[in-house]
Amino acid sequence: MNTLKTWIFIAAYNEEQAIGAVIDDCLSVTQNIVVVDDCSADATADIAQRKGVHVLRHCINRGKGAAIRTGTAYALSHGADVIVHFDADGQHHAFDIPKLIQPLLDGKVDVVLGSRFLSESETNASMVRKMVLHLGRYFTWFFSGIRLTDAHNGMRAFSRDAARSIVLTEDQFAYASELIDEIRRLKLRYQEVPVTISYTDYSRSKGQRSLNFISIGFKLIWKKLFLG
Repeated sequence: MNTLKTWIFIAAYNEEQAIGAVIDDCLSVTQNIVVVDDCSADATADIAQRKGVHVLRHCINRGKGAAIRTGTAYALSHGADVIVHFDADGQHHAFDIPKLIQPLLDGKVDVVLGSRFLSESETNASMVRKMVLHLGRYFTWFFSGIRLTDAHNGMRAFSRDAARSIVLTEDQFAYASELIDEIRRLKLRYQEVPVTISYTDYSRSKGQRSLNFISIGFKLIWKKLFLG
């Protein structure tokens, strides 16, 4: 794996409890890590800086979609050929990164999406969470025309060209559906690979609640049907 040109992006908001261990995990893969602290009120940024990684800070809380735009621009400006999205709450594992980016290094695809529902995947998601995620699959298929096993997995990888081409306008978690729309619009080659998602009491407390997913869904339906 060409670690010199592979960058890991971590969006973080009030993650002082987990960010240190997450960064240590990612450092086992590459030194090229950028953490975008989305105006945390705790020591998230300070802990990340002590780890020696690149840390950017939003002066106001803008949301994960906005953090992705900030982190992507930074990684690209530092010569990234591959950009990996990695969650800050500890549910992802760095041992999945080599297989996540291998299709990109082989030149087979432009985007690789992690899936917790492929045959080799592992997850301890609750039944309710699984139901909501599967509904998200069908929502994505219906509105974007792209059929995935896991449409809202935060672990992803992008080639440099794909990362430069994708345009995200949503600041909050609706960016995830917008990203799938961009894959279709740009006709990017994509592939899912199995990854392990490990929920803890902490990551569950930090994650999006089912009600929030429903709210995001209604917002996206309104946007697609009435705003084009």
